[in-house]
Amino acid sequence: MAQVHARRLGVGGWMRVVAAAGMMAVAGAGLGGCEEKEPAPGTGGAAGGGTNTGAPTEGGANRAVAPAGEGVATPTPGAGAPPSGDTIVIGHYGSLTGSEATFGKSTDNGIKLAVKEVNERGGVTVAGKKYQIRLVSDDTEGKPEKAGTVVTKLITRDKAKAILGEVASSVSLQGAPVCQEYGVPMITPSSTNPDVTAVGDMIFRVCFIDPFQGYAGAKFAREDLKVSKVAILFDQSSAYSVGLKDEFNSNFSKMGGRIVSEQAYTKGASDFNAQLTRIREEAPEAIFIPGYYSDVANIALQSRKLGMMMPLLGGDGWDSEELAKNAGAAIEGCFYSNHYAPDQPTEEIQTFVAKYKADFGGVPDGLAALGYDAANILFDAMGRAKSASGADLRDAIAATKDFKAVTGTITINEQRDAVKPAVIVEHKGGKWVFRSAVTPE
Repeated sequence: MAQVHARRLGVGGWMRVVAAAGMMAVAGAGLGGCEEKEPAPGTGGAAGGGTNTGAPTEGGANRAVAPAGEGVATPTPGAGAPPSGDTIVIGHYGSLTGSEATFGKSTDNGIKLAVKEVNERGGVTVAGKKYQIRLVSDDTEGKPEKAGTVVTKLITRDKAKAILGEVASSVSLQGAPVCQEYGVPMITPSSTNPDVTAVGDMIFRVCFIDPFQGYAGAKFAREDLKVSKVAILFDQSSAYSVGLKDEFNSNFSKMGGRIVSEQAYTKGASDFNAQLTRIREEAPEAIFIPGYYSDVANIALQSRKLGMMMPLLGGDGWDSEELAKNAGAAIEGCFYSNHYAPDQPTEEIQTFVAKYKADFGGVPDGLAALGYDAANILFDAMGRAKSASGADLRDAIAATKDFKAVTGTITINEQRDAVKPAVIVEHKGGKWVFRSAVTPE
């Protein structure tokens, strides 16, 4: 959704660098003098003698708490333990704590709801045999450098047959190469940077990608808001933000608009007055801010203090209840592109919203909906797969076509990306409401 240089290294080089970093991190993570080695993929057994507390349908996030051990086996593509008894384990890695914790928690809740429902229906049938699903979730804290270690543990210790995650593209770009090396399919619910699925044929997504999101935002700005001059304020440390900035810029310019100022900041900054003052001098009609909600609230507040009352526009990184809570009236009349809006009157959305409210309270955001969709697409693929092997699950996921999901009808294309519409939401009357939809050309 760390700076990313995948295009410069090439996918193969990126995979080798990230996988090596992940392996080194795990190798050095032994606790309390624990010397047990992690088993090679497919050999069974848990590393470090720790406790795995994953329950299939209830409880909090299932944190992987066992020591990682001193060493890590060399990954073997296509390897992995067979399903244990009548249970298949799936893993989720996400930002359950940290500055973007609402992303990981919402996604985890959506996945938990899908797991609960499939188990209540009797589980999944793979090659003629019924299995219950057990979810094991682990925390990246939203830090790219933790992703390789977390994903390695989910695969080698917890024996996950498939991985869901992450939200942030920079974090997914660290976890995806591990899944690819081990031959375990990964579905990211919401990483929109195109480089994520380019890592390899085991990596999928159920969200749209930034080229389309940039197009949707630019089209809305030009055709609905009818603005011709826009400034951009982006997070230079985020793959998501840089990529979305470039796509909006390109599309808005092609549509006859003009970018009058482009200013950068770094995630976690607290003072944006210098960048905003430079933007104000160019008198834009709107400001596009392709960042995460944790920074956007401060930007909104500071822009209003400077007398800048033009609408602010953003992408799906704004999708958190914390944004409106922290920005208050400063975010009124602003817009962002998203994967769904909970007030859309479709049967799929309203059924999902009601179920989510019953289990977790509150209205589900787009991250919860995408977590739910990612899990259900995985379960659907399991039912069509020849076996629970990584290769067979990969082939079944790749064959997904016209799947009726909460966030739209999803088809997985040849790049393993989802082809689907985007929505634009507006903060109006103190809440986010559906404004319009944009479909792929």
